[in-house]
Amino acid sequence: MKFAQIGAPGAEEPVVVDGDRFYSLRPLTGRIDGDFLAADGLGRARAALEEGSLPEIDADGTAGTAGVRFGAPIARPTAVVCVGQNYAAHAAESGAEPPVRPIIFHKHPNTVGGPDDAVAIPRGASKTDWEVELGIVIGRRASYLSPEDDAAAHIAGFVAVDDLSERDFQLAVSGGQWSKGKSSPGFCPTGPFLVTPDEVDPGNLRLRSWVNGEPRQDSSTADMIFDAETIVRDLSQYMALEPGDLICTGTPEGVALSGRFPYLTVGDVVEIEIEGLGRQRHEFTG
Repeated sequence: MKFAQIGAPGAEEPVVVDGDRFYSLRPLTGRIDGDFLAADGLGRARAALEEGSLPEIDADGTAGTAGVRFGAPIARPTAVVCVGQNYAAHAAESGAEPPVRPIIFHKHPNTVGGPDDAVAIPRGASKTDWEVELGIVIGRRASYLSPEDDAAAHIAGFVAVDDLSERDFQLAVSGGQWSKGKSSPGFCPTGPFLVTPDEVDPGNLRLRSWVNGEPRQDSSTADMIFDAETIVRDLSQYMALEPGDLICTGTPEGVALSGRFPYLTVGDVVEIEIEGLGRQRHEFTG
């Protein structure tokens, strides 16, 4: 199943998407968030759709067209946890060895925005970068998962994410931790869709990005060092993951940090796409 939130910022309507038809989730919830997920919201939505109790709404079935604004498909997460250098080639272009354990950092939850919203280049920035990533949305609390526990059962679904980064803030003035370069307003465009695990294979999805129409990244989640279940299980040893939390799983090679491409400037347009999860387009403003 595919879920989305459409409408003006702060007034999005939660919907379930069935083919090219949109059905309002207002009879069940005001928004798709951690509370909704924790109360088996996705299962209840499936049942309501099957019994025909959700009203159909007039919305275009293709994200970013016909004037329909898509917000992030998960309302303000309580946490946005990110995995760094999770593709060997990206680690190499960053000048680092592939990690033997997941490297993590945090983005501020208010970085999460709609997939096509404009993004402001931060004040004083000079090295703003793009990063297409598979995002995991937690559906059930995960704490101290053992090797025998089914980590996948704690995943509500998957989203496309652009883990935008200001590399100077991240590396030069960070004090040794990356979050300064990751937490500027709008630096986590998310969506357009939250897609349930039965719809996609998170271990074999094509990821791509473009800047001003020119290809940048083209890879597969099959090249991740740590897969989705490993990441969830590992993180649960150090923090309790709550329903609605967003995990960004790392980016493949092809970013500006590599030195092969210029950093972003005002007027640039970034597009990202993940197979089965949808496409984003966001313009950068001053």
